[in-house]
Amino acid sequence: MDPNTFPTKGNLILAKNSLALSRQGYELMDKKRNILIREMMNLVDQAKDIQTQIDETFRAAYAALQMANMEMGIAFVEQVSHTVPIENSIRIKTRSVMGTEIPLVEYDKIKNTPTYAYYSTRMSLDQAKTAFERVKELSIQLSMIENSAIRLANNIKKTQKRANALKNITIPKFEALTKDISNALEEKEREEFTRLKVIKRMKQSA
Repeated sequence: MDPNTFPTKGNLILAKNSLALSRQGYELMDKKRNILIREMMNLVDQAKDIQTQIDETFRAAYAALQMANMEMGIAFVEQVSHTVPIENSIRIKTRSVMGTEIPLVEYDKIKNTPTYAYYSTRMSLDQAKTAFERVKELSIQLSMIENSAIRLANNIKKTQKRANALKNITIPKFEALTKDISNALEEKEREEFTRLKVIKRMKQSA
């Protein structure tokens, strides 16, 4: 038997303290969960907006690319595409939201300087280049937001589990323990009071 469940005043104080801490812990977990949910919903809205922009920009980019292929020939456009530098400037940092590490993606925006000669190309190629660069920027932002939302969702699940354990297991346990010890101590006090009255009566009748 757990000695902390014995009906003593010391154990009653311990049980009350544990109950207060459990309730405080539940309130903190509940607040944390709400903050994380608000943060995640904000990211979900941002992701929807960026996804819409990506869809629109992709359509414009492919339309311009198709026009460039028709005006200059697929082989020439493919040759020009090999001059586009590989993206290697992406850097990932993190920030903390209620203990959740959220990625922050940084990268060097490419200067809008073409890697091909203007005199041998058409405006459609410039439009395709600009649109695809915009798609790349939006895709980087979307990947950061979606990754953040996934991490927040996982933390929300963990926080919810802890809050439920406190609410449904720990708090009721210490409430029952506090009640049981209090009842036992009250019963002891009544017995002691009755015993003292009996002793007093016996002394008076002696």
